[in-house]
Amino acid sequence: MASGGSAIRGSRVGAGPMGEQDHGIHAERIAISYWDALGNETVRHFAANLPEEEIPEIIDCPQSGLPAGRDKENPPELAKLEPYKTHLAYVKERRTPEEAEQILEDALHQLRVRRGTVKPTK
Repeated sequence: MASGGSAIRGSRVGAGPMGEQDHGIHAERIAISYWDALGNETVRHFAANLPEEEIPEIIDCPQSGLPAGRDKENPPELAKLEPYKTHLAYVKERRTPEEAEQILEDALHQLRVRRGTVKPTK
């Protein structure tokens, strides 16, 4: 004689007539379409009783990876990518020695004010 759990053979534990319609495949759903800048449409399903403010206005489109909005006529714009900067471009952006000296003086002054060795000037 075999002994086991208390569930009846063939039944799902926790399943019953109460509450199944509120979750899973039985829940009422609404379909909302999102469009990206390339014209790709993505349909997402949300619970019908979900408040409108909890449904996102913008999502990431799975086809293109771009942001997709609910307005088909005015989808979010393509992201503007900056071109790759060479090392020379970064060197040209460096500060002049006078600016670097002024930044250092300001930082040292702030440290001295925090320590209390100098009175604040402002």
